[in-house]
Formats: sequence, C-alpha cells, structure tokens
Amino acid sequence: MTARAGARHHLVSGARSHRGMRRLLNEDSFVAEGSIFVVADGMGGHEAGDVASAAAIEAVRPLVGLGVLAAEDVVAHLEIAQAAVRSIDTAAGRGAGTTFTGVVVAEQDGEPYWLVVNVGDSRTYQMSGGCLEQVSVDHSEVEELVAAGTITRAEAATHPRRHVVTRALGSWPAPEPDLWYVPMVPGDRMVVCSDGLTGELADARIAEVLREHAGPQEAADALVAEALAAGGRDNVTVVVVDVVAERGRAGADAAAAVPGAEDPWDDTLPRENREMEGVG
Repeated sequence: MTARAGARHHLVSGARSHRGMRRLLNEDSFVAEGSIFVVADGMGGHEAGDVASAAAIEAVRPLVGLGVLAAEDVVAHLEIAQAAVRSIDTAAGRGAGTTFTGVVVAEQDGEPYWLVVNVGDSRTYQMSGGCLEQVSVDHSEVEELVAAGTITRAEAATHPRRHVVTRALGSWPAPEPDLWYVPMVPGDRMVVCSDGLTGELADARIAEVLREHAGPQEAADALVAEALAAGGRDNVTVVVVDVVAERGRAGADAAAAVPGAEDPWDDTLPRENREMEGVG
C-alpha cells in the first residue's frame, strides 16, 4: 500500500503474518496502514496471547488516519492498549501480555521523521545504504546480560532464558515504552517483526533477503518464507516500509498493486538515538 508522509515522501509497505510450522494459533497482530506500522506478539507463557496482541493493535488503530503524529498521541494510545490488555479475563494468578514495536510518521523541526516505539523483544530495524541496523533494544533478560558483559551476543542466541521479556503491555507496573526519532530518508527501508523472524534468521541473512527484493511486499513474503523453511518454531510477522521521494510516486503506486497481507497463505542516515525523556 502507499501512504503520504509529509510534503516530500511517500511510503510503500508490505506485510505478511503466519502461525508458523509448530503453533496451532497465530498470536501475532499488526497494522500497516496510513501513519502507523506496528507489530504485537502475544507472549508465550501467557494466556490469551492472541487476544492481547489484537487488543493492543486495536487500541492504536485510531492513529492510522491522523497523518503526522506526536509522541504524546502514541503514548496516550499505548496507555489505552495497556488497560485493554490488563482487562482480559484469564485464570487466577495469570495475565495476558504482548510485545509492541514499530514506527509511526512524525516530524522534527518540520522535517519528516520516524518515531520508533518499543515494548518487549519484537524488533524494529532500519536499512540504509544497504546496511541493516537494529533500532529498538530488546527488553529481555538476555539483553540485560549482554549489556552487563555477563554473556556474549552469540551466547544469548542459545541461552535458556532468551525468551523471557522484561517489559510487556499487560504487565504491572505499566511498562515504559522506549521511543526514538529516526530521520525519514528516501531510499531507506524500515522493518518491523516479531521474534518468529529473528529467532530463525540471523541479522546478516535478513539483510541479504531485503537486498534481494526491491518491493516491500516481496521482501515481507520472502522473509516469512525463509523463517518457515528454517523451522518456523513460532508465529512470524514481518512489516516492511519503504520511503519513496515525491518524484517516485508512479513507481510507488505500481508497487502498491502487489497483493497485500491477506490471502489463503495467511493464518492470520544512521539512527538518531534520542530517547525521549519526560514522555509518558
């Protein structure tokens, strides 16, 4: 699909979600439309994960048609999402929960920017100049161990507690989202995904697949297909968003004609790291 982003850019996006090869239910949800491109992953070990992720996405869906968004708008809707997930009925002593990550259209000093938001261990990446960089920081036990120098990044990939998240919508106290502003540059590509992708493919392979596929829908399809071929042990969801300059509108419209995420296959510049303070 194509969306306008400020006065000079258009966005072309594609998305794919699949339950994986071992799961009976897809607990991932996403929205990739208008001003917002986000993924929520109902967490394993929590009841009603599919309901939780869907509730979080529905809470932010009103942002879709609002154009350029302020951080305060996003945080306010995340608070609504938190309340919605907390209200889900589960068995005594257990609670629903979900990760939440992605990008929304924003501005800084009149210039188009991405606002990256993250709670949990789903990920948001930026590809610029053919190089892939993880923008979000995983809220997980192993990420804390890596940051502390206790284990290496390689050890984290197989650590027995690698799936334990330290922040999630639905937890209490309410989690504080991480927020960053990233310049919106024509030619750049943003990738938002659940850990069903990153648990199967290394970042280097994700980057290769992204370089091999010019269209965002093709790229999303290919990444999900590779994750499934690699084992598909979890639900996998991928959203790919390309930034296209205004003069590229005709090409963007053509790309938008690529089939979207709903078909019978479905089951359901370097970063400017300015973490916002005093928001939320």
